[in-house]
Amino acid sequence: MNVLLVDDERTIAITLRDALEEDGHDVTVAGDGLEGRRHIEDRTFDVVITDLKMPGMPGMEVLRLAKSNSPDTEVIVMTGYGTVETAVEAMKSGAYEYILKPFSNEEVVLYLRRIAAQRKLVQENRSLKEELGRAQSLEGLIGQSRAMREVFHTIRLVAPRNERVLVTGESGTGKELIARAIHNLSARRTMPLVAISCAAVPETLLEDTLFGHEKGAFTDAREQRLGRFEYADGGTVFLDDIDDMPLSTQVKLLRVLQEGEIERLGAQQPLEVDVRVIAATKVDLLDAVDEGRFRRDLYYRLNVVPIDLPPLRDRDDDLKLLAQFFV
Repeated sequence: MNVLLVDDERTIAITLRDALEEDGHDVTVAGDGLEGRRHIEDRTFDVVITDLKMPGMPGMEVLRLAKSNSPDTEVIVMTGYGTVETAVEAMKSGAYEYILKPFSNEEVVLYLRRIAAQRKLVQENRSLKEELGRAQSLEGLIGQSRAMREVFHTIRLVAPRNERVLVTGESGTGKELIARAIHNLSARRTMPLVAISCAAVPETLLEDTLFGHEKGAFTDAREQRLGRFEYADGGTVFLDDIDDMPLSTQVKLLRVLQEGEIERLGAQQPLEVDVRVIAATKVDLLDAVDEGRFRRDLYYRLNVVPIDLPPLRDRDDDLKLLAQFFV
């Protein structure tokens, strides 16, 4: 580190300078406060070590000048005439440490090692925050790994357009975050994003939840109910766990995608809706198609733009960024 040593006692200054230089520091020596001021005004130091009582300019003024010139500069005050009052004043003025003469040079060396370690930690923290800022270019999404950069690229490309997106990935990989990022970067961002998990809604209620019903459509239908597609008109519907959607509901969803219309249960006329659909699945939908659990035509309607989210175990480069984000 760059160190300014300000002391009018030549013997102390020379021996302390030698000890600090031996420990790897670049030391500039000033014989009094005025010389110290000229050095401080001329350049920035990592550490200033100053005596308190000196001719021309006292050490307390050197301390205040150093902190005013560079708040990150640490100042160690040393004196042979220590009092509680001067120690308190020095610490209030921003001194890192207050030491009494006589002291061992090793004591000062240890203080500088501690300062160097702290500065390194602060710099690493700043670097991590800068990395995090660069990586967090999409709302709620963090990553700098190659796989995540590809995901970000695809999101930026597809968001302004109106294509349907199929997000694949294991549970917990953040598929809904992808849907929200696409919605927020699209022209639909001022309209609703409505999310629904097809696995969380009982099969008998899913169709009613998605498309709604008219009053009297069934025994307990005492009033009209709007479905999620109507709530999302002009915006986006995110269908999570689309692989859990029953075949009977898949047929009606296919009509929505083909015709842009929904039909409430018990309704006589269809309703036009302008909705972008983003679906997500934790399984390979083609396997579900081959097994007869998912309609092939619906699969191709949904899978216009595929986005595959990698699990965290394949994103080693992102672990540090994620840890810093949560801290």
